[in-house]
Amino acid sequence: MTKNIPRRTFLKGFGAAMSLPLLESMAPVKALATSSAVESPVRMAFMFVPNGIHMEEWKPTSEGAHFDLTRILKPLSPVQRDISILSGLTQDKGRANGDGAGDHARSAGVFLTGVQPLKSQGSEIRAGISVDQFAAQKVGHKTRFASLEIGTERGRQSGKCDSGYSCAYSNNVSWRNATTPMAKETNPRLVFERIFGNDIKGEKNESLAKRQRYRQSILDFVLEDAKALTRKVSGNDKNKLDEYLTAVREIEQRIERAENNKALKPNFLDGIEKPDGVPSNYGDHIRLMGDMMILAFQADVTRISTFMLANAGSNRSYRDIGVSEGHHSLSHHQNDQIKLEKISKINTFHIEQLSYILQKMKSIREGERSLLDNTMIVYGSGISDGNKHNNENLPILLAGRGGGLIQPGRHIQYSEDTPLNNLFVSMLNQMGATTNSFNDSTGALPFLS
Repeated sequence: MTKNIPRRTFLKGFGAAMSLPLLESMAPVKALATSSAVESPVRMAFMFVPNGIHMEEWKPTSEGAHFDLTRILKPLSPVQRDISILSGLTQDKGRANGDGAGDHARSAGVFLTGVQPLKSQGSEIRAGISVDQFAAQKVGHKTRFASLEIGTERGRQSGKCDSGYSCAYSNNVSWRNATTPMAKETNPRLVFERIFGNDIKGEKNESLAKRQRYRQSILDFVLEDAKALTRKVSGNDKNKLDEYLTAVREIEQRIERAENNKALKPNFLDGIEKPDGVPSNYGDHIRLMGDMMILAFQADVTRISTFMLANAGSNRSYRDIGVSEGHHSLSHHQNDQIKLEKISKINTFHIEQLSYILQKMKSIREGERSLLDNTMIVYGSGISDGNKHNNENLPILLAGRGGGLIQPGRHIQYSEDTPLNNLFVSMLNQMGATTNSFNDSTGALPFLS
């Protein structure tokens, strides 16, 4: 007989505490089939890419529904009805406004804050609370972790990185408050252990060591709890649980392969140091981190995440797609068509990774909706054209339906200098972190529903 189980049920074992996806058997979710928008939590994520975009091959030429997918956006065709392109949005405080050079650092520091960063390379740093952390302070208590900050490039939190700006600005988009950036995690193993390890440090560390020593899976430590749970849930839930545990094991195996690959010793072939355990292929690294963000959302470990695909001003090369030059160097293209072509290839590569993440989220069901339906994902850059270093008409994409109140599948052209923070006001209200304003906003962003 099917029994109701609490939403906060964990599969527990020595050094492990595995949260579960939303199941039919979870109380009080008996009406899930008819009220998924109410019963399923709304999530938000922000994905940052550096150095701007080749805007001529980003921005659709038509507005409204059935907009054309440009070359860069073409990989999103399987999820075109789940995304909107929002043109005309601006982060004014990313402009110099008397502070001179340092556009890349400013673009990251202001991207989710809308606050002009203090130009300083010493210990005195100041930006503003970012939208993700504003939401985390309001609703983060509802989950095990208030937020999750991930990325693919490590970075210093001090010293100069860009024309007198501290590295703290270049390497972070999430800020707990004006003086405290939220450092991102780039190592897949550490993210995995944070999501699925218990909170008892000694047990967690011993469990990891034992798993690595005897080549055990974290699932081995929660097996008895998993067996007991399957006796309490419906047939549909048994299948869903099996799919979830299989996904966890698949991710665990990918991490193990990266750790065991002797070719993955620290190297600088693309200008970025790779510590042990980080996949040598950049696309693999992005997808692995994206998959763990998805699992964290699915299991309701957190409802808020930021994901820096690279640091501001990153000069990573992209040899896997035939681009040997550094990204930042190429962004100063001076309208050179050869350089612009390579920038388009990099931009398209990033969109391919986004498409993978969105399609994966769309495949995960939550009642009558999907995980993607119950999420809002902002993808974009704090710079429009990398050569101009301009902060207006930013390349901004919004994916998902935010629980059903956002209507995607459109290209919306806003008036010039519409604050990007207006979008954040709308998202915060949809998250239940109700507010009338956020930093330099002038109101909620219209036309989203």
